[in-house]
Amino acid sequence: MHQVTGGTGVRLAVRTAGPPGAPAVVLLHGWAQSGAAFSAQLADPRLTSKYRLAAPDLRGHGYSDVPDPGSGYSDPEAWASDVAAVLDLVGTPAILVGWSYGGAVITDYLRAFGDQDLAGIVFASAAVEVGRGRPGAGPGTAMRSVVPYVNLEDLDAATRGFTEFVRGMAEGHLPGELSQRIVGDALRVPWQVRRAMFRRDFDSSGVLQQITVPTLVAHGELDAVVDPSVAHYTVGKIPGARLRWFPKTGHMPFAERTEEFDEMLLEFADQVME
Repeated sequence: MHQVTGGTGVRLAVRTAGPPGAPAVVLLHGWAQSGAAFSAQLADPRLTSKYRLAAPDLRGHGYSDVPDPGSGYSDPEAWASDVAAVLDLVGTPAILVGWSYGGAVITDYLRAFGDQDLAGIVFASAAVEVGRGRPGAGPGTAMRSVVPYVNLEDLDAATRGFTEFVRGMAEGHLPGELSQRIVGDALRVPWQVRRAMFRRDFDSSGVLQQITVPTLVAHGELDAVVDPSVAHYTVGKIPGARLRWFPKTGHMPFAERTEEFDEMLLEFADQVME
């Protein structure tokens, strides 16, 4: 575990695995989760023997600082600076992998810094926008059903909401240890932070159209958190982007189909890091 200083002076916790100095792959988790979501990838010797993997806890999440809800969460430059700080730690050019809200954080980074320090991008069941009616946000049925509860201060309501949410994360049954970690990580994020992140509203169409590095859009066909229509929207905006569907898979292809996901990521990294 490392620590870096991101935007507005926020200290970010970063899990790393793989040889220092190796080409880097940065894994950005989703809303109300943590870098621990990518534990399987951080422990996969196929990836870590060749690449330096880094999975930060986003601001307000996990072991990272929790700035005041009025500070930074609505500022795209703060999110962008957080990603830049992680890239400074592991080196560039790097691959950015964004899952769920992590995809929107990638677009924040691109707005501020472009893709000149990137070797490639992977949007994994990712949103690329935030805001009501945004085609790059596209909340699925599982997300829409719990939104009234998961951003409340009331513990019982939030716990019930996240317990229901975790059931909608995957198409199949998630192991109890993983399910409980998802709920625990979610409840660890202050409710004001969870709410502030959803109150953002931005369009990413122009940013996506300006991407020049190889980009892979990977999405679960049965994703009920970020609707599969978002994958179509994203790949349609990015010149030369490729779309990879995970059949019979929900919102967590890297956990539901770990072997297949890691093989995909390794193949992509080998191609763009040549």
